Amino acid sequence: MKPLLVSLCLAATFALPARADVAEAVQDHILPGYARFTEATRALADIDSCAGDTLRDGWNAAYDAWIGVAHLRLGPVEDDGRVLAIAFWPDPKGIGAKQTAAAFRKADPALLTPEQIAEQSVAFRGLTGMERLIYADTPPEGYACDLALALADDLARMAAEVEAGWRSGFAQALTHPGKDGRYHSEAEARQAMLTALVTGVEFNADTRIGRPLATFDIPRPERVESRLSGRTMRNIALSLAATRDLAQTLYAKDSLTDAAFAKAEAMVPRVDLAQVADPQQWLKAEILAQSIHAIRDAAMAEIAPALGTGIGFNAADGD
Repeated sequence: MKPLLVSLCLAATFALPARADVAEAVQDHILPGYARFTEATRALADIDSCAGDTLRDGWNAAYDAWIGVAHLRLGPVEDDGRVLAIAFWPDPKGIGAKQTAAAFRKADPALLTPEQIAEQSVAFRGLTGMERLIYADTPPEGYACDLALALADDLARMAAEVEAGWRSGFAQALTHPGKDGRYHSEAEARQAMLTALVTGVEFNADTRIGRPLATFDIPRPERVESRLSGRTMRNIALSLAATRDLAQTLYAKDSLTDAAFAKAEAMVPRVDLAQVADPQQWLKAEILAQSIHAIRDAAMAEIAPALGTGIGFNAADGD
Protein backbone atom coordinates (compact mmCIF):
# COMPACT_ATOMS: atom_id res chain seq x y z
CA MET A 1 0.00 0.00 0.00
CA LYS A 2 2.84 2.38 0.69
CA PRO A 3 3.97 2.75 -2.96
CA LEU A 4 0.36 3.43 -3.99
CA LEU A 5 -0.07 6.00 -1.20
CA VAL A 6 3.15 7.75 -2.24
CA SER A 7 2.00 7.83 -5.86
CA LEU A 8 -1.35 9.34 -4.93
CA CYS A 9 0.31 11.99 -2.80
CA LEU A 10 2.73 12.89 -5.57
CA ALA A 11 -0.09 13.10 -8.09
CA ALA A 12 -2.04 15.43 -5.83
CA THR A 13 1.02 17.58 -5.26
CA PHE A 14 1.81 18.00 -8.94
CA ALA A 15 -1.85 18.75 -9.69
CA LEU A 16 -1.60 21.91 -7.59
CA PRO A 17 -0.26 25.11 -9.20
CA ALA A 18 3.25 25.99 -8.09
CA ARG A 19 3.49 28.90 -5.61
CA ALA A 20 6.59 31.05 -5.72
CA ASP A 21 5.69 33.28 -2.73
CA VAL A 22 7.12 36.52 -1.39
CA ALA A 23 10.87 36.09 -1.95
CA GLU A 24 10.42 35.34 -5.63
CA ALA A 25 7.99 38.23 -6.02
CA VAL A 26 10.61 40.57 -4.57
CA GLN A 27 13.46 39.22 -6.69
CA ASP A 28 11.61 38.69 -9.95
CA HIS A 29 8.97 41.42 -9.91
CA ILE A 30 9.57 44.20 -7.41
CA LEU A 31 13.31 44.91 -7.54
CA PRO A 32 13.53 44.71 -11.35
CA GLY A 33 10.48 46.96 -11.61
CA TYR A 34 11.97 49.64 -9.39
CA ALA A 35 15.30 49.36 -11.22
CA ARG A 36 13.50 50.09 -14.50
CA PHE A 37 11.76 53.08 -12.91
CA THR A 38 15.05 54.46 -11.60
CA GLU A 39 16.71 54.00 -14.99
CA ALA A 40 13.84 55.62 -16.89
CA THR A 41 13.63 58.64 -14.59
CA ARG A 42 17.41 59.05 -14.67
CA ALA A 43 17.27 59.14 -18.47
CA LEU A 44 14.45 61.67 -18.26
CA ALA A 45 16.47 63.88 -15.89
CA ASP A 46 19.44 63.75 -18.28
CA ILE A 47 17.41 65.58 -20.95
CA ASP A 48 18.36 69.24 -20.96
CA SER A 49 16.04 70.65 -23.60
CA CYS A 50 12.32 70.93 -24.23
CA ALA A 51 12.73 71.07 -28.00
CA GLY A 52 11.10 68.42 -30.15
CA ASP A 53 9.60 65.27 -28.70
CA THR A 54 12.60 64.15 -26.65
CA LEU A 55 11.18 65.27 -23.30
CA ARG A 56 7.78 63.77 -24.06
CA ASP A 57 9.38 60.49 -25.10
CA GLY A 58 11.42 60.39 -21.90
CA TRP A 59 8.38 61.24 -19.81
CA ASN A 60 6.32 58.48 -21.42
CA ALA A 61 9.09 55.95 -20.80
CA ALA A 62 9.22 57.02 -17.14
CA TYR A 63 5.43 56.78 -16.88
CA ASP A 64 5.51 53.29 -18.39
CA ALA A 65 8.07 52.23 -15.79
CA TRP A 66 6.02 53.78 -12.99
CA ILE A 67 2.89 51.87 -13.98
CA GLY A 68 5.00 48.72 -13.63
CA VAL A 69 5.36 49.35 -9.88
CA ALA A 70 2.47 51.72 -9.08
CA HIS A 71 0.48 48.89 -7.47
CA LEU A 72 3.25 48.34 -4.89
CA ARG A 73 2.03 50.88 -2.35
CA LEU A 74 4.14 49.68 0.53
CA GLY A 75 7.55 50.36 1.96
CA PRO A 76 9.81 53.23 0.85
CA VAL A 77 7.37 54.60 -1.72
CA GLU A 78 5.01 55.47 1.15
CA ASP A 79 7.68 57.44 3.04
CA ASP A 80 7.53 61.23 2.73
CA GLY A 81 4.45 60.97 0.54
CA ARG A 82 6.50 59.79 -2.44
CA VAL A 83 3.74 57.68 -3.96
CA LEU A 84 1.54 60.77 -4.27
CA ALA A 85 4.35 63.07 -5.34
CA ILE A 86 5.31 60.68 -8.14
CA ALA A 87 1.82 60.59 -9.65
CA PHE A 88 -0.92 62.62 -7.98
CA TRP A 89 -4.16 61.36 -9.48
CA PRO A 90 -7.08 61.61 -9.14
CA ASP A 91 -7.10 65.31 -8.38
CA PRO A 92 -10.84 66.07 -8.23
CA LYS A 93 -10.36 69.67 -7.08
CA GLY A 94 -7.74 70.50 -9.71
CA ILE A 95 -5.22 71.48 -7.05
CA GLY A 96 -2.21 70.69 -9.20
CA ALA A 97 -3.37 72.85 -12.10
CA LYS A 98 -4.06 75.76 -9.76
CA GLN A 99 -0.62 75.50 -8.18
CA THR A 100 1.07 75.30 -11.59
CA ALA A 101 -0.75 78.44 -12.71
CA ALA A 102 0.32 80.20 -9.52
CA ALA A 103 3.94 79.19 -10.12
CA PHE A 104 3.80 80.72 -13.60
CA ARG A 105 2.46 84.00 -12.22
CA LYS A 106 5.39 84.27 -9.84
CA ALA A 107 8.02 82.75 -12.14
CA ASP A 108 10.37 82.57 -9.16
CA PRO A 109 13.80 81.14 -10.12
CA ALA A 110 14.30 80.00 -6.53
CA LEU A 111 11.50 77.46 -7.00
CA LEU A 112 13.64 75.59 -9.53
CA THR A 113 16.21 74.42 -6.99
CA PRO A 114 16.05 70.78 -5.88
CA GLU A 115 15.42 71.81 -2.29
CA GLN A 116 12.47 74.06 -3.17
CA ILE A 117 10.90 71.63 -5.64
CA ALA A 118 10.97 68.90 -2.99
CA GLU A 119 9.07 71.18 -0.61
CA GLN A 120 6.20 71.78 -3.02
CA SER A 121 2.81 70.10 -2.84
CA VAL A 122 2.54 66.54 -4.12
CA ALA A 123 -0.17 67.76 -6.53
CA PHE A 124 2.33 70.12 -8.16
CA ARG A 125 5.14 67.60 -8.76
CA GLY A 126 5.87 64.30 -10.41
CA LEU A 127 4.56 62.79 -13.61
CA THR A 128 1.25 64.64 -13.49
CA GLY A 129 2.98 67.95 -12.83
CA MET A 130 5.22 67.41 -15.83
CA GLU A 131 2.29 66.37 -18.01
CA ARG A 132 0.62 69.75 -17.51
CA LEU A 133 3.78 71.45 -18.77
CA ILE A 134 4.92 69.29 -21.68
CA TYR A 135 1.42 68.62 -23.05
CA ALA A 136 0.20 72.20 -22.84
CA ASP A 137 -1.24 73.86 -25.95
CA THR A 138 2.19 75.32 -26.70
CA PRO A 139 5.54 73.57 -26.09
CA PRO A 140 7.18 74.67 -22.83
CA GLU A 141 9.68 77.50 -23.22
CA GLY A 142 11.57 79.69 -20.81
CA TYR A 143 10.36 79.28 -17.25
CA ALA A 144 7.91 76.50 -18.18
CA CYS A 145 10.73 74.45 -19.67
CA ASP A 146 13.01 75.09 -16.71
CA LEU A 147 10.22 73.99 -14.37
CA ALA A 148 9.60 70.80 -16.37
CA LEU A 149 13.29 69.90 -16.22
CA ALA A 150 13.40 70.63 -12.47
CA LEU A 151 10.42 68.33 -11.93
CA ALA A 152 12.21 65.61 -13.91
CA ASP A 153 15.21 65.91 -11.60
CA ASP A 154 12.93 65.67 -8.56
CA LEU A 155 11.23 62.59 -10.01
CA ALA A 156 14.57 60.87 -10.60
CA ARG A 157 15.63 61.63 -7.03
CA MET A 158 12.48 60.05 -5.61
CA ALA A 159 12.78 56.97 -7.83
CA ALA A 160 16.39 56.42 -6.75
CA GLU A 161 15.43 56.81 -3.08
CA VAL A 162 12.61 54.30 -3.35
CA GLU A 163 14.79 51.69 -5.05
CA ALA A 164 17.59 52.27 -2.54
CA GLY A 165 15.12 51.83 0.31
CA TRP A 166 14.03 48.47 -1.04
CA ARG A 167 17.57 47.24 -1.58
CA SER A 168 18.99 48.56 1.68
CA GLY A 169 16.49 47.04 4.05
CA PHE A 170 12.85 46.80 3.07
CA ALA A 171 13.27 43.76 0.82
CA GLN A 172 15.00 41.99 3.69
CA ALA A 173 12.24 42.98 6.11
CA LEU A 174 9.58 41.62 3.76
CA THR A 175 11.31 38.35 2.94
CA HIS A 176 12.66 37.66 6.45
CA PRO A 177 9.91 38.75 8.85
CA GLY A 178 10.42 38.55 12.60
CA LYS A 179 9.06 39.86 15.86
CA ASP A 180 11.41 42.86 15.81
CA GLY A 181 10.89 43.68 12.14
CA ARG A 182 8.34 45.64 10.14
CA TYR A 183 6.55 42.37 9.36
CA HIS A 184 6.21 39.99 12.27
CA SER A 185 5.39 36.84 10.32
CA GLU A 186 5.36 35.28 6.88
CA ALA A 187 1.57 35.59 6.95
CA GLU A 188 1.86 39.38 7.29
CA ALA A 189 4.31 39.55 4.41
CA ARG A 190 2.05 37.43 2.22
CA GLN A 191 -0.89 39.61 3.18
CA ALA A 192 1.05 42.69 2.05
CA MET A 193 1.70 41.09 -1.33
CA LEU A 194 -1.88 39.96 -1.80
CA THR A 195 -3.13 43.42 -0.82
CA ALA A 196 -0.83 45.04 -3.38
CA LEU A 197 -2.11 42.68 -6.05
CA VAL A 198 -5.82 43.01 -5.33
CA THR A 199 -5.92 46.76 -4.73
CA GLY A 200 -3.73 47.31 -7.78
CA VAL A 201 -6.24 45.39 -9.89
CA GLU A 202 -9.21 47.17 -8.31
CA PHE A 203 -7.73 50.62 -8.97
CA ASN A 204 -8.12 50.00 -12.70
CA ALA A 205 -11.82 49.12 -12.45
CA ASP A 206 -12.91 51.42 -9.64
CA THR A 207 -10.84 54.53 -10.36
CA ARG A 208 -9.23 54.51 -13.80
CA ILE A 209 -12.48 53.30 -15.37
CA GLY A 210 -14.99 54.10 -12.65
CA ARG A 211 -14.33 57.84 -12.47
CA PRO A 212 -14.96 58.65 -16.15
CA LEU A 213 -17.67 55.97 -16.37
CA ALA A 214 -19.70 57.68 -13.63
CA THR A 215 -23.27 56.89 -14.72
CA PHE A 216 -24.81 55.97 -18.06
CA ASP A 217 -26.85 59.19 -18.08
CA ILE A 218 -23.98 61.46 -17.02
CA PRO A 219 -20.58 60.02 -18.04
CA ARG A 220 -17.49 62.09 -17.19
CA PRO A 221 -14.84 61.65 -19.92
CA GLU A 222 -12.95 64.68 -18.61
CA ARG A 223 -12.04 62.64 -15.54
CA VAL A 224 -9.78 60.19 -17.38
CA GLU A 225 -6.26 59.67 -16.15
CA SER A 226 -3.48 61.18 -18.29
CA ARG A 227 -6.04 63.11 -20.32
CA LEU A 228 -3.58 65.61 -21.81
CA SER A 229 -1.13 62.99 -23.02
CA GLY A 230 -3.83 60.60 -24.22
CA ARG A 231 -2.29 57.55 -22.54
CA THR A 232 -5.37 56.59 -20.52
CA MET A 233 -5.87 53.13 -21.98
CA ARG A 234 -2.12 52.48 -22.10
CA ASN A 235 -2.00 52.94 -18.33
CA ILE A 236 -4.70 50.33 -17.86
CA ALA A 237 -3.04 47.87 -20.24
CA LEU A 238 0.34 48.26 -18.53
CA SER A 239 -1.18 48.01 -15.07
CA LEU A 240 -2.96 44.77 -15.92
CA ALA A 241 0.28 43.37 -17.33
CA ALA A 242 2.19 44.38 -14.20
CA THR A 243 -0.33 42.98 -11.73
CA ARG A 244 -0.60 39.81 -13.81
CA ASP A 245 3.16 39.39 -13.53
CA LEU A 246 2.92 39.77 -9.74
CA ALA A 247 0.11 37.21 -9.61
CA GLN A 248 2.24 34.76 -11.58
CA THR A 249 5.19 35.13 -9.22
CA LEU A 250 2.94 34.64 -6.20
CA TYR A 251 0.98 31.71 -7.55
CA ALA A 252 1.15 30.26 -11.06
CA LYS A 253 1.03 31.11 -14.75
CA ASP A 254 -1.67 28.57 -15.60
CA SER A 255 -4.51 29.44 -13.24
CA LEU A 256 -8.04 30.78 -13.16
CA THR A 257 -6.66 34.16 -12.11
CA ASP A 258 -4.31 34.20 -15.08
CA ALA A 259 -7.17 33.33 -17.42
CA ALA A 260 -9.19 36.21 -15.97
CA PHE A 261 -6.29 38.57 -16.64
CA ALA A 262 -6.06 37.36 -20.24
CA LYS A 263 -9.77 37.97 -20.80
CA ALA A 264 -9.62 41.53 -19.45
CA GLU A 265 -6.43 42.38 -21.33
CA ALA A 266 -8.04 41.29 -24.59
CA MET A 267 -10.86 43.81 -24.01
CA VAL A 268 -8.67 46.86 -23.38
CA PRO A 269 -8.01 47.72 -27.07
CA ARG A 270 -11.76 47.88 -27.70
CA VAL A 271 -12.32 50.61 -25.12
CA ASP A 272 -11.62 54.34 -25.33
CA LEU A 273 -12.48 56.08 -22.08
CA ALA A 274 -12.02 59.48 -23.70
CA GLN A 275 -15.11 58.61 -25.77
CA VAL A 276 -17.15 57.25 -22.88
CA ALA A 277 -19.94 59.74 -23.61
CA ASP A 278 -20.76 57.47 -26.54
CA PRO A 279 -23.26 54.86 -25.24
CA GLN A 280 -21.47 52.02 -27.01
CA GLN A 281 -18.15 53.01 -25.48
CA TRP A 282 -19.77 53.38 -22.08
CA LEU A 283 -21.09 49.83 -22.28
CA LYS A 284 -17.72 48.48 -23.41
CA ALA A 285 -16.03 50.28 -20.52
CA GLU A 286 -18.56 48.85 -18.07
CA ILE A 287 -17.91 45.34 -19.38
CA LEU A 288 -14.15 45.90 -19.05
CA ALA A 289 -14.61 47.01 -15.44
CA GLN A 290 -16.63 43.88 -14.74
CA SER A 291 -13.89 41.75 -16.29
CA ILE A 292 -11.30 43.40 -14.06
CA HIS A 293 -13.46 42.77 -11.01
CA ALA A 294 -13.52 39.13 -12.09
CA ILE A 295 -9.72 39.12 -11.77
CA ARG A 296 -10.06 40.28 -8.18
CA ASP A 297 -12.67 37.64 -7.43
CA ALA A 298 -10.49 34.90 -8.94
CA ALA A 299 -7.45 36.05 -6.97
CA MET A 300 -9.40 36.05 -3.71
CA ALA A 301 -10.82 32.61 -4.42
CA GLU A 302 -7.57 31.08 -5.66
CA ILE A 303 -4.46 32.97 -4.57
CA ALA A 304 -5.62 34.12 -1.13
CA PRO A 305 -6.21 30.56 0.15
CA ALA A 306 -2.92 29.41 -1.36
CA LEU A 307 -1.10 32.15 0.52
CA GLY A 308 -3.14 31.49 3.64
CA THR A 309 -4.15 35.12 4.06
CA GLY A 310 -6.62 37.86 3.15
CA ILE A 311 -6.06 41.49 2.24
CA GLY A 312 -5.20 44.28 4.65
CA PHE A 313 -4.95 48.06 4.66
CA ASN A 314 -3.34 49.62 1.60
CA ALA A 315 -2.10 53.12 0.93
CA ALA A 316 -4.65 53.44 -1.87
CA ASP A 317 -7.54 52.89 0.53
CA GLY A 318 -9.59 56.05 0.94
CA ASP A 319 -7.99 57.92 -1.97
